[in-house]
Amino acid sequence: MRWPTMVSLAALFAVLVVSPVLAANPPKVVRLANGLTVMTIEDNRFPLVAVRLFVHAGSGYETARQAGLSHLLEHMVFKSTQKRQAGQVASDIEGAGGELNASTSFDSTVFRVDLPADRWKLGLDAISDMIFGARFVPGELDAERQVVLSELARGRDNPDNRLFQLTQAMAWPGLAYGWPIIGFPETVSAFTSEDLRNYVKERYQPQSMLLVVVGKIQAEAVEKEAQALFGGLQNDRPLTPPLPYAQPVGAGAGPAVKVEYGQWNKVRLQVAFPTAGLRGADEAGLEVLSGLLAGDETSRLYRTFKYDKKLVDDISCSSLTLERGGLFLIDATLDAKNVAAFWQGLLSELAKLRGTDFSDHEIDRVKLNLEDGLYQAKETLSGLAMKAGYFRFYGYDPDGEANYLRSVRLVDQKALGAIIDATLRPERMLTAAIAPQADEATVTAKGLGDMAARIWPAPKADARSAEKGPEAASGEVAAPEVVDLGGGHTLVFLPDRTLPYVSVSMVFNGGDALLAKDRQGLAELAAGSLTSGTAKLSANAIEDFLSDRAASLSASSGRDSFSVGAKFPNRFQQDLYGLIADVLQHPAFLKTEVDRQVQDQLAAIKAKEEQPMGLAFRKLFPFLFTDTPYAYTRLGEPATVKAFTPKDVAGYWAAQRTMPWVMAVSGDFDAAAVRHLADTLAKAAGPAKPFAFPTPAWGEKREQAVTLAERNQTHLLMVFPVPGLTSPDTPGLELLNDVLAGQSGLLFSQLREGESLGYSVTSFLWQAEHTGFMAFYIGTSPDKADAALDGFRRVAGQLRDTPLPDDLMRRGKNVMSGDYYRERQGLKARSGEAAQSLALGLPLDHDRRVVEAAQALTPENLQELAGKYLKPEAAYVMKVEP
Repeated sequence: MRWPTMVSLAALFAVLVVSPVLAANPPKVVRLANGLTVMTIEDNRFPLVAVRLFVHAGSGYETARQAGLSHLLEHMVFKSTQKRQAGQVASDIEGAGGELNASTSFDSTVFRVDLPADRWKLGLDAISDMIFGARFVPGELDAERQVVLSELARGRDNPDNRLFQLTQAMAWPGLAYGWPIIGFPETVSAFTSEDLRNYVKERYQPQSMLLVVVGKIQAEAVEKEAQALFGGLQNDRPLTPPLPYAQPVGAGAGPAVKVEYGQWNKVRLQVAFPTAGLRGADEAGLEVLSGLLAGDETSRLYRTFKYDKKLVDDISCSSLTLERGGLFLIDATLDAKNVAAFWQGLLSELAKLRGTDFSDHEIDRVKLNLEDGLYQAKETLSGLAMKAGYFRFYGYDPDGEANYLRSVRLVDQKALGAIIDATLRPERMLTAAIAPQADEATVTAKGLGDMAARIWPAPKADARSAEKGPEAASGEVAAPEVVDLGGGHTLVFLPDRTLPYVSVSMVFNGGDALLAKDRQGLAELAAGSLTSGTAKLSANAIEDFLSDRAASLSASSGRDSFSVGAKFPNRFQQDLYGLIADVLQHPAFLKTEVDRQVQDQLAAIKAKEEQPMGLAFRKLFPFLFTDTPYAYTRLGEPATVKAFTPKDVAGYWAAQRTMPWVMAVSGDFDAAAVRHLADTLAKAAGPAKPFAFPTPAWGEKREQAVTLAERNQTHLLMVFPVPGLTSPDTPGLELLNDVLAGQSGLLFSQLREGESLGYSVTSFLWQAEHTGFMAFYIGTSPDKADAALDGFRRVAGQLRDTPLPDDLMRRGKNVMSGDYYRERQGLKARSGEAAQSLALGLPLDHDRRVVEAAQALTPENLQELAGKYLKPEAAYVMKVEP
C-alpha cells in the first residue's frame, strides 16, 4: 500500500517524538562520594552488557606542549598494568567473548567494553586496571610512540584529514581545537612515562568521569562494584568547566582562504562557519539545516551540483558541535576544472538562501531522519550506552534527549531563516582546499577569495551592533550588566547565546515579612494563585499558552522574598514578555481558582505532616525563633488557610507588588524588549516602599520533640546558631558544611560508617540577611537516639579541638567549587542567583566570591569557626519521634 507522503512524514515524526525510547528502563544515575557519576540502564533484551567510561580528557584540555598526549595515553593503557601483562587486558575481554576499545576526541576519551552479561564485572575491572593500574613502562612507551608517529604520518596522507586540519587551524588559531587530536611529531616524540602519569593524575579526576553500564544487570550491584573499584579515587583540584571560545569573524581584509597543494587526484573544498558548541541555541536547527542543504541525495546542494549540474563527485554538509565551539561545514570533492563554476554557484546559493526556500515537507523529512538516527543508534546496547552517556556527560538536562527532539520538532521556516542569518555570514566564512600540484594555477586562494568578495561580499558593519544592551556572540557569554531603573527597581542582563532559551527571574523583597502573625500561609497562597488567570486569560488559557510555547511560568514565596520566574525558547520571548506583564499587572484571583489553590495548599500541609522530615521542617522555624516572620509556618495552619478569600489574596498582592524588586534575565534575549518589559512594570508599580529585613530573636527553649505515630525511626536535628549572609565567616561556614555533609563527609563517615548510628546522616547550612544556623541531622532507631546526639557532640568537639586533615579540606573545597559550577550551568539558576543576590543587597557574584574565598582557608581557620559556633551546650535540638 502506498501512503500519502505529505501526511505520513509529519504524522510519523509526531508519533516518534512522543514515543518512549525502546524497551529499556529509564536510566538510574547516582553520584559516588568522590564525584564520579554512575549511570545504569537495565535492559534485558539481550544477554549482554555495554560498559562505557567517559572522561573529560581530550585534546581540547591539552596545553601546546601536551598536544597528542590524550591520544597517546589511550594507546598506552592497553599495555602492561599492575595486574596484567601487556596485551592481557584485551585478551581477557576477548577471551570472555567481549570486545574492548577506546577513542579520543577533542573533548573526551571514551573506553568501551561489550561483554556477555554474566561477565560485566570483568568489564569494570578491566577499565579500572588499564587506566589506574597502567605502568607506563619506558620500553613499551618507545614502541607505542612509533605506532602513533606512523599513524600521524598516515593521517597526513589522508586528504579528508589534511583538509580538516587546515580548517581547524583557521577556526581556532593557537587554541587546543586548532591542532590535530593525534598531536605533532615533535610533541609525541618528547613525551615521557612521567608525562603520562601526571596527565592521568591531572585529568582523570573522579569528578570528571561518567561510568555507563547498560544491559542485563542490576543497578544496585553495578553501583556497589563501581564504589569498590572507583570509590577510592580522590579529586585533588577544583573542577573548572571549559569556557566557550570566542568565534572568529574572518581575516579582516577579506575572506579567509587557505589552499594547499600535494599529490592528490581531486580538489577537496571545505567551507566552514563558526557556531556555538554543545547545547547551543541553534544546535537542533543547525542539524536540520545541514540535512536540508546536503544531508542526502534529496538535499538542495546535492541535487543542484551533483545531480543536475554534475560539477562535483560528492557534496555533504554537517554541523560539528564541541564543548567550546562548533563549525557548520560544507564539503565537496570535484575536478579542478569545475572549481570556478561550482564555487560561483555555491556562493550564489548561500547569498540568497532563506528559510522559506524549504518546504514544510522537506523540513519534516529531515526531522524524521534525525529522529530515526537517534533511535537506530540505540537499537543495540552499545549504541544505547553511547547515546545515553553522551547526553549525560555533556551536561544536557536529565531529559536532554527529549528536549533535543522537542527542539528539532520546533524548527520551521522562520527558525531556519533566523539560523541562516546568524550563521551563514560571509564575514565569518572560512574556506580550506587541497588541490593536485598540477592544478596550482587553476585553484588559488586569491581566486577563491576574490570571487567570494565579489559574489557574496561581507557587510561593512554589523547592523546588530547598534542594538541596545550587552550582547554575546553565538556561543559566548558576555559580561553582566546591572541597570538601575529607579524607584527601587533593578534590571540585570546576563547574555548567553549558547542556549536556546531565555530565563527571567524576578525577586521582590517581602514574602512572609509582609504578613501579620494571624495571616500565615497567605503569601504562599498568593504565589499559587498569581499565575492562575488574568483579566484576559483563564487558568486553562494560560496553561495552553505556555504549553504551545514549551514555556514555564511560576511564582513562589519565601520568608523574606516573593519570586516570579519564567523560562522559554527565545523564539517566543515577545509572547512571554506580554504574558508576564499581564500576570503581574492584571491577576484575576477568581474565587474558583483561589479555592482550588486553598485545597492544594491544605493537601501540601497534610503531605508534609505525614513525612518525618516534612514535619520537622514545618515545626523547626517556629521552635527556633520567637518573633518576626522567620517564626511562621510557611504554609500556614489549616483553619487559617481555609478562611482566606480572593479579597485577602488580592490585598496581599497589592502590598507585595509595591516592594523593591530585581529582574534578572539570562540567555539569548532581545535586550530592547526586556528593557521595555522592565520599564513597563516599574512604571506601573511606582516608587517602591522601603523594606527592612527582620532580625529574629532566638527562642529560649532548647529542645522540642514532636510525635509521628506508626513510624520506626527517630529523626534528630542539632541546630547551631550562626551569623547571616553578610558575615565574613560565611565562606568558612559554607566550607565547614561541605566537609561535614555528604556520603564521604565527616558526619557520615564517623556516625554511620564508623559507629553505625544511623542510615541518613548529613549537615546543612541556612542563612538569611541577619541570622542563620548550621544543623546536624541523623535518622536513627529510637534506642540509638542518645548515642547519636553524643556522636554529634563528639564531632563538634573534634572540630573545635583538632585541625582538619588535608584530605578532608581538599574534598570540601572541591565539592564546594564543583557544586557551584554544576548548579549554575542552567539559565534559570544563573538568573535566579543574580536576582536573589541583589535583592538581598549582596554583590551580583556573591556566591562565587564565597567559593573563591573558601579556597584560601586553612584547617586552623575552620577550627576557629568551630570553636565560635559549634557549641552543643548552646545548640537547639529538634526530635521527631515514633
